[in-house]
Amino acid sequence: MDSVDIFSRMSQIEATSRMPLEAERTNKIAAHKEWLKSVVRERPQPNQTYRVAVYIRYFNQTKHENYLEYHVKQFMDTIEMCPKWTLVGIYVDEGPTAPRMESAPEWSRLLNDCMMGKIDLIITQKVSNIAKRIFDAILCSRLLASQEHPVGIYFISEDLFTLASYYQEDLRDMFFFPNESGSEFAEEQTGSEETDYD
Repeated sequence: MDSVDIFSRMSQIEATSRMPLEAERTNKIAAHKEWLKSVVRERPQPNQTYRVAVYIRYFNQTKHENYLEYHVKQFMDTIEMCPKWTLVGIYVDEGPTAPRMESAPEWSRLLNDCMMGKIDLIITQKVSNIAKRIFDAILCSRLLASQEHPVGIYFISEDLFTLASYYQEDLRDMFFFPNESGSEFAEEQTGSEETDYD
């Protein structure tokens, strides 16, 4: 199966509704998407062996009577198209927006399974599914990528794969860690802790 077909199909998996973004963040995302057009896009390849976990942030939708079951089936049908991908599990946290990570039990369980070496690839709909604060999303991506057997995250809506070669320098950047005084850079770099983003 051609990888273009797989990711075209994945992009059709329904996203939950999005919160409006502030102008500055929207501009940064638009600039990044424009930059991505200038590089050869890297995605997890269907012919590579992956132990896959799907993470879903679920809240009731009215379009489908059994929305969660429908959403899970979309993921399962797509993953089945990749014979070298093994579905390890589907992790579902409820809520329209991502909470702080410590109050998302399934995300925490998923991270634990990654640290135990059970998973190679996480697929989720969008970046804002995994964390309310951008610092948390960056931290998770970097910690997972730093494992002895790196774990990548593929965000469908953003068409972003954290283990792509063009992100490797960012993944090794230590700037996101607390400085000697103990303060996080996240406050200065990302604005309000409570802001959702896509």
